[in-house]
Amino acid sequence: MNGNYLLAIVLGIGFVAGLRSFTAPAVVAWAAHLGWLNLQDSRLAFMGSTAAVTILSLLALGELFADKVPGVPRRTSIGPLLARIGTGALSGACLGVAANQSLLPACVLGGVGGVVGAFVGYEVRRQLVTQRHFKDFVVAVVEDLTAIGLACLLVFR
Repeated sequence: MNGNYLLAIVLGIGFVAGLRSFTAPAVVAWAAHLGWLNLQDSRLAFMGSTAAVTILSLLALGELFADKVPGVPRRTSIGPLLARIGTGALSGACLGVAANQSLLPACVLGGVGGVVGAFVGYEVRRQLVTQRHFKDFVVAVVEDLTAIGLACLLVFR
């Protein structure tokens, strides 16, 4: 795989984590579990386990519902942002290892993608709701579908 192509994919999966923190690792875990990503014999092999798939899928589903509840902290506040950096880094590292590339650059780029996705996603959603007067729930569902679709496109390529 072309190195620049891989970097774009890793940055993209981090971006997905910025939109929905648990969607990216859940899709990566499913791909590893189904054998579409080879993480065997690596420190990230646990991502393909039934436990990882189950836990990350439940967290991703829970996040999809929690995102629609008023009073949830902004994704750009420190706690949620750190979670997005972490899940972006983990997801990026998995894609890098599966492509037989170095772990550290993929991890860093996935984390950077998490930051970019968090701020871009927040700003786009805010503008669509406040300036274009779309219903927040509708924008949130479209964002959910975008995150899921983009993650699947990147991981199951």
